[in-house]
Amino acid sequence: MDLYDSTGNLVEALTNGDSQMISSSKFPSLLGSKDRDYLLSSTAEADQQVMISDIEGKVIGLYFSANWYPPCRNFNSLLIGVYEQLKSNGCNFEVVFVSSDEDLSAFNGYRESMPWLSIPYADLETKKTLNRQFDVEGIPCLIILQPDGSTLHDGVELIYKYGVEAFPFTKEKLEELQREERMKHESQTLTNLLTNSGRDYLLDPTLTRQVPIDSVIGKTVGLYFSAEWCIPCAKFTPKLISIYHKIKQSFDEKGGDEDFEIVFVSFDRDQSSFVSYYATMPWLALPFGEPTIRNLAKYFDVQGIPCLIIIGPDGKTVTKQGRNLINLYQENAYPFTDAKLELLEKEMEEEAKRLPRTDYHAGHRHELTLVSEGNGGGPFICCDCDEQGSGWAYQCLGCGYEVHPRCMRAVDPGSVEDR
Repeated sequence: MDLYDSTGNLVEALTNGDSQMISSSKFPSLLGSKDRDYLLSSTAEADQQVMISDIEGKVIGLYFSANWYPPCRNFNSLLIGVYEQLKSNGCNFEVVFVSSDEDLSAFNGYRESMPWLSIPYADLETKKTLNRQFDVEGIPCLIILQPDGSTLHDGVELIYKYGVEAFPFTKEKLEELQREERMKHESQTLTNLLTNSGRDYLLDPTLTRQVPIDSVIGKTVGLYFSAEWCIPCAKFTPKLISIYHKIKQSFDEKGGDEDFEIVFVSFDRDQSSFVSYYATMPWLALPFGEPTIRNLAKYFDVQGIPCLIIIGPDGKTVTKQGRNLINLYQENAYPFTDAKLELLEKEMEEEAKRLPRTDYHAGHRHELTLVSEGNGGGPFICCDCDEQGSGWAYQCLGCGYEVHPRCMRAVDPGSVEDR
């Protein structure tokens, strides 16, 4: 369950099953066993054992993770930074690693990077009990245990969203952060999003000219979070370039003051990668390595790339789903407003009435059936273009293969029988 609903309502989420009470007096039985009343210290102190009773009274993060899963390794690096900063600040916080590694060697190798405590790898029963107790359905997972016995299941989301500011992870603290976040969004402008104290410009594609940020104020602007090393980005960027040119061309044909711009927010790993990747793009960019990039990713809660955030002419966020809307509607998605999307959805409904109910696709051997969210469809990844879809789709009812209606390449049934 997400911590925040569409209105940012934290309290409702907390009272609908995301919190439960665990008496602090039960920590020894929760984290230990009849044969063990201790936890393993960090590898740097490999011979040390820490009594479970020593961490009573602290805010504890139960960290369910595994070395074999890339999202865990990514989050692990972030959590280490937050943990070490909280400890250096004297905060009463501890993390306990609950391993899902495949063997002792993997556990020890993963644990080498961790500055916190661990449940011994061999204690499978305790690990199973904790997974059942907190209904852990996926990793990484960070369960926050408070000294008063309350718990919070959304530690990973909170660390990504707020970092050290989330401590001590109480309802009151999170409500305070939520209020501050609402105020920031209410006062949001392009200027305060894109500038910093020493820079009031963006880069143009030649990297030789500084473009004043004032020049994009009043336009619809897409903030494009992307990187050269990212395979999905490599697929989406050429599509976005094409759509960008089509939208700009439509303005030339219609005339008027309306305009659209994109600003590249680089997640590249070094300057040379940024330069070579940006050379393929026709729009503006933030300078590589700017602190503004990290601030924007945190502000918009960007957890994956490519990501396209749409800002309206008034400087307020229109949608965080720009990528999906481009995939669904191409240039017709502009200006990405609710009113335009409602119109497009109605047009899609009318178009679906004219589509065949079943058909054969050149990329699949079975017959595909036209479905919608109301009759067996829903959000999906198109098996033809590998991009997300929603609404109508052609679906194989036998194996789940799905494609966008626009990706259908209809063929005669006989031509796929021998595949």
